[in-house]
Amino acid sequence: MKPIPLAERIPYILNHCRTIAVVGLSPKPHRASFDVARYMQASGYRIIPINPNVAGMQGQVLGEKAYATLLEAARHETIDLVNCFRNSEDIPPIVDEAIAIGAKAIWMQLAITNAAAATKAEAAGLLVVQDHCIKIDHRVLWSQGLLQAPAQLPANSPNPGTPKV
Repeated sequence: MKPIPLAERIPYILNHCRTIAVVGLSPKPHRASFDVARYMQASGYRIIPINPNVAGMQGQVLGEKAYATLLEAARHETIDLVNCFRNSEDIPPIVDEAIAIGAKAIWMQLAITNAAAATKAEAAGLLVVQDHCIKIDHRVLWSQGLLQAPAQLPANSPNPGTPKV
C-alpha cells in the first residue's frame, strides 16, 4: 500500500478518528497535554486519558475515566487514535500497545519522534504523525474548511473548531 502524504494524512486522521487515547494526559490544567486534550474534547472528540498515576487513584481527567495502559482502556473503549505526550524513547512500547489494540493511527506531539517505532507502526497498517501538535493542526485545517463537523458536539461547544475552553 502506498503511504498517504502527510498533507493528506493529517486531515484524514482528524476526520476519521473520533476517539483519542491521550498517553501521558496530565490532570494539571497548566500542562500542555491537558490543554490540547481539552481543546480536542471541546471540538467534538472523545478523549480517553492514559495515565497510570491518575488511574491508580481511580481518577478522571476532563470528566473521563483514566486508565493505566492502552490495553486496559481498550477492554472498555474503542480507540481510534493514540496521541502521545511522552518522551521519544518511551514511544516503542506505546506503539506496540497501539498495534495490539487495533488503533488506526498514532500521533506523536511536537518534538516527539521515533523512527523505528514509526516504521513498525506503519508496517502494521497504522497511520503515523510525528513532531506535530494535534491542536495546532486541527485549528489550521478547521479554518481552511478541510475538516468535517463531528456528528454530535459536546454541550459546552457551540461551534466545532471554536471550543469554549
